[in-house]
Amino acid sequence: MNGSMPQHHAARVEAAIASGQAARSALVASWRRSSRLHRLDPSGRGSPHRLTEVELSQARERIAPLLAAAQGAMDRLYQAVGAAGCCVLLADDDGVPVDRRGSPADDATFQSWGLWTGALWSEEHEGTNGIGTCLVEQRPLTIDRDQHFFTRNTLLSCTAVPIYDHEAALAGVLDVSSCRADRTDAFASLIALAAGEAARRIEADLFRRAFAHARIVLTQGPDGQCGGLIAVDADDLVIGATRSARLGLGIAPGRALRPIPAADLLGGDVAHDHLAGGQRAVLQRALLRAGGNVSAAAKALGVSRATLHRKLKRFELNH
Repeated sequence: MNGSMPQHHAARVEAAIASGQAARSALVASWRRSSRLHRLDPSGRGSPHRLTEVELSQARERIAPLLAAAQGAMDRLYQAVGAAGCCVLLADDDGVPVDRRGSPADDATFQSWGLWTGALWSEEHEGTNGIGTCLVEQRPLTIDRDQHFFTRNTLLSCTAVPIYDHEAALAGVLDVSSCRADRTDAFASLIALAAGEAARRIEADLFRRAFAHARIVLTQGPDGQCGGLIAVDADDLVIGATRSARLGLGIAPGRALRPIPAADLLGGDVAHDHLAGGQRAVLQRALLRAGGNVSAAAKALGVSRATLHRKLKRFELNH
C-alpha cells in the first residue's frame, strides 16, 4: 500500500458522504453511518477490537444451537472455497465471529487482519464491512476491497449472508473473506451462491432441531422452488415457520408463531372436519378459527355448546 493510499481512500469516502449519495447508494449510506453515527475515521489505523476469552466463551454459549447447526455447512463451504485462499466465519448478531474455518498456512495473515474469532466486526466498531453491514441491512452482500470504510481493510473482500433462527429472527451472519488481490468477479459470484446455499442449510438444520418432534413440511415459493419450511404438530397445527416460509405465507417474522390450522394456512378442503375422527385436532382447529369463542366453535362444528364443553374437558383443551 503506497503512502498516499490512506489519504486518497479517506478523501473519497468523505467526498461521497458530502455529495448526498447516501440517499441513492446503500454503500454510501453505510459509509455515512460509520462516519456520522459511529464517529469513525476512515484513515484510523487501530486494530480491530477483540473480546476476551471469557467473553468469547459466553458469546459462543449464547448461540450454542446456531453453532451446532452450522458445523456441517461450514465444513462443506470451506471445502469449496478454502483452496482459493478464503476463510469462513460464523458471526453472532453482535458481529462477533464465534467460529471459523481456514487454512493453517493463512492463519497468521487472517489473524493480523482481525478475521478471527472474538473480533468485533459490527459497523459500530469497524465501519462498512461484510459482517457488520450485513447485520444492519439484513440482506446478502459483498463488501469488496475499497468499499470498506477503513483504509486498513481495503485489501479484503468479504461476502456475507444473514442467518435467521427458528422464529425468523436474525441470529447471525455467515461470511467468506479473502485478502487475495487476484479474486475475480466471477469467483466472487460463485462464493455468493455457495455462501447463500450454506446459510439456507444452516437455517433448515436449526429449524429441524428446534421442532424435532413436529412434522416438517416444505412450502413452495413463487418461482416453484422450495419456499421454506413449516413445522406441523400432531393436531395438524402449524407451530413454526422459517423466515422464507413466513414471507411467502404472509406471517410476521421474528416472533413465536401462534398456532394456525395447517389447512387454513396452506389451503385444502376444511369442510370435512368433523368429530368422528381426529377429534382433538378438529376441536383445536375449530377453537382457533373461532378465536377461542366456544359458542362460535360449537356452531361451526354443528354441536351444542354443552357437547363441545364435554369434548374440550375430555381432551384437556384449554379455551
